[in-house]
Amino acid sequence: MDKSMIPDLSGKVIAIIAPGNMGAGLATRVRAAGFSVRTLLAGRGEATRMRASQAGMQDASPPDIAACPVILSVVPPGRAHVLARELAPALAAAPVKPLYVDCNAVSPETVKVIAETITATGAAFADAGIIGLPPTADGPLPVIYASGEAAPGLAALNHAGLDIRVLDGPVGAASTLKMCYAGIGKGLTALACAMILAAERAGAGEALHAEMERSQKMLLGRLEGSIPDMFPKAYRWVAEMEEIGGFLDEERPESGIYRGMAGFYDRLAGDFDAQGPEIAALKRFLDKK
Repeated sequence: MDKSMIPDLSGKVIAIIAPGNMGAGLATRVRAAGFSVRTLLAGRGEATRMRASQAGMQDASPPDIAACPVILSVVPPGRAHVLARELAPALAAAPVKPLYVDCNAVSPETVKVIAETITATGAAFADAGIIGLPPTADGPLPVIYASGEAAPGLAALNHAGLDIRVLDGPVGAASTLKMCYAGIGKGLTALACAMILAAERAGAGEALHAEMERSQKMLLGRLEGSIPDMFPKAYRWVAEMEEIGGFLDEERPESGIYRGMAGFYDRLAGDFDAQGPEIAALKRFLDKK
């Protein structure tokens, strides 16, 4: 690997954008390892600013972000390329180029487009996928898988409280892993919710629960955790399902499964906001004993 791609972390400062649950959780762990964390708060709401404050994240300008040796992009999929374009002028102007790491749930094709935007500024780029829940101060860490020529340089963050695992593959390999893993986990949640709602509509919810308790006890136990956890996140999973559908190739029938899941999660997100009947039905099913 080109030594210019190895970030200098001696100043113990990195950037994490943005301070959502995952970004703030990662920032908490990095700060516990003695690092300071910069982020972008311009135009963000009070709840986001409060979360950033609680995680000890410092508001910074784009040039200050570009001056960090490592920038972790941790945003909703639809914002991934937008953020790269917004930071590109500051990255191009930076005298010392950072390592820009896209950690978002986007398809391999999308991440390659983002890589082109970043590398055109002279900055190094690594593709990454986060697998696991947002970390708490003393809870388990998610794993950050990274790929691409510059990915080995990211391993230095293992000394900054993170769990980085470098894949032997090009830009796109880490995103492929993320797409496949999310497609299984979040796909199972969507399939289960669709069938539970169908059973509830037809008056068979109680019988379905009883049969799953008898023959699929482990699966039912998993769903009792994963379905309620999905409710406030469903809106974020819409774009992720769309990315997975694109990753699978629109000419393949299975691509349509995930496009359908995107629409399903969008409907559940609206129902959750409105405290509607479908979320209530799912809760009712899971509360059956």
